[in-house]
Amino acid sequence: MNDENLYFKFGLTKAFDCNYLAKQKERLIVITNSELLNDENYQRLLASGFRRSGDQVYKPHCEFCNACESIRIPVQEFKPSRSQKRIIANNKDLAIALSNEAKPEYFDLYKRYIDTVHQDGSMYPANKEQYQGFIFSSKISQLFIEVYLEDTLVSVAVCDSLPNALSALYTFYDPTLAKRSLGKFSIIKQIEISQLLNKDTLYLGYQIDECDKMNYKKQYKPHQRLKNDLWVTTNK
Repeated sequence: MNDENLYFKFGLTKAFDCNYLAKQKERLIVITNSELLNDENYQRLLASGFRRSGDQVYKPHCEFCNACESIRIPVQEFKPSRSQKRIIANNKDLAIALSNEAKPEYFDLYKRYIDTVHQDGSMYPANKEQYQGFIFSSKISQLFIEVYLEDTLVSVAVCDSLPNALSALYTFYDPTLAKRSLGKFSIIKQIEISQLLNKDTLYLGYQIDECDKMNYKKQYKPHQRLKNDLWVTTNK
């Protein structure tokens, strides 16, 4: 932070049902003065295991569980697997565009994705208020990675663009194109764009090995996980 007298303040939520593990309770440390956020200090918070939703920055702090591990990819070391190379080949007809600002047509794609793929989730049914409150930050620079099939927008990856890293916030895509594995394709493209922008790292949020919905993240190798406040590299 520019002013050394400014410090983040933290609060602790009450325990609530975990969204990822049945029969578990979740509790979060949250920053209570998020008006101090900027690209530089948010990058430091990411390196300490925090993450954002909208302008709220949080970190799991569960009393009886430590399954959540922050996961990131050292992008200059990434090597695509055989299956990831197939995904790249299967989508060679897609075009990529970058934008520093969101476009109005994003919401329709987001709504179709949520209302089709995540009907069992807390974001269903999608609405503009929830979309705005989740995706966007008034404090952090963002990069939107657009994917087009011919002239049709079929996927958007929302990233936070930080001095030495990209942080993957969320990806939504045309649910009728599930066979293309656009979610996995999107991560590959975020890695490639991180490389082109001379970033060191792509943050992917939290990994929970016991949660099947999250296990796609550990397929990108090598990756690093935050364990006991230390980043540990693994190829597993």
